Amino acid sequence: MNISRGGTPMTSPLDGIRILDLTQVQAGPSCTQILAWMGADVIKIEQPGVGDRTRRERAIDPDIDSHYFLVFNANKRSVTLDLKSERGREVFLRMVELADIVVENYSPGQMDRFDLGFDVLKQANDKIIFCTIKGYGTYGPNAHIKSFEHIAQAMSGAMSANGEAENEPQFVAPGVGDSGTGLHAAIGMMAAIRQRDNTGESQRVEVSMQDGIVNLMRIRMIDTLNTNEPVDRRGNRVWGGPPFIYPCNPGGPNDYVAVVLSGDSWDTILALAGRADLIGDDRFDTQEARIKHSAEVEAIMKAWTMSKTKHEVMKELADLGIPVGAVQDTVEVFN
Repeated sequence: MNISRGGTPMTSPLDGIRILDLTQVQAGPSCTQILAWMGADVIKIEQPGVGDRTRRERAIDPDIDSHYFLVFNANKRSVTLDLKSERGREVFLRMVELADIVVENYSPGQMDRFDLGFDVLKQANDKIIFCTIKGYGTYGPNAHIKSFEHIAQAMSGAMSANGEAENEPQFVAPGVGDSGTGLHAAIGMMAAIRQRDNTGESQRVEVSMQDGIVNLMRIRMIDTLNTNEPVDRRGNRVWGGPPFIYPCNPGGPNDYVAVVLSGDSWDTILALAGRADLIGDDRFDTQEARIKHSAEVEAIMKAWTMSKTKHEVMKELADLGIPVGAVQDTVEVFN
């Protein structure tokens, strides 16, 4: 993260903040990495002789840290400590004395089993901020249940609202449960820093993966709030209208383009597609009409987009101010 004023580099907003990172996998590490990007000194605590489990997960070389580990743990320092041993616990508490934040995403109850709960940490440092990340928080009927990305998606309603109506609930590829929770935790910790500085008191931050996903999918909750019925799976159809992605030439698995069809953009697209004869047609003149005749809208769009590559469609529409984007695969994104 680059922060500057008038082109002159500034100090990072979290300079001087030290974080002891007891997290693993994605939800916690993605959170502390955000804080490290903002200037915090993040010290990752790992198990002696083994390290973080993701150092070797999906690794292409057994002697080199995996990309899985690196994409969530770059810009951090690391030490190894056996928190199950008395010596390791003593060293950790000495580190807590000099730290601002301790963050963990262990299984429910693990910090208490280490005898390193919030009350113990406060005895070592009465201004410490303690952040705990759990599947369902630390109270309630599910607090004891372990959770991972796909479990959190299932329990939050995300999977039930994703996919095609005729198929099973679908997993959402981006890490809305893990990295989405990490974002919420990072925001919570920054608020806790401000609150601690205002009050001089220690702070506790608790983030639930289930709650984090529910917050991210509020837009899909609107129908349930309106009807008290479950949200249906609509695939690529938004609010019951025609799909928003269309296939392009040469017809590969990711040769698609996403387009917003609304207002004046529809008439412009009709002219580009050689279908100016349909401008003003009552079947397509309003958003409500296009929803009613979505199959015909889809056929019109496909006939045009299949005659061009996704990047050609994107350029033509973007040049006219129409919201549009090519569906890029991950290699294209990296390039």
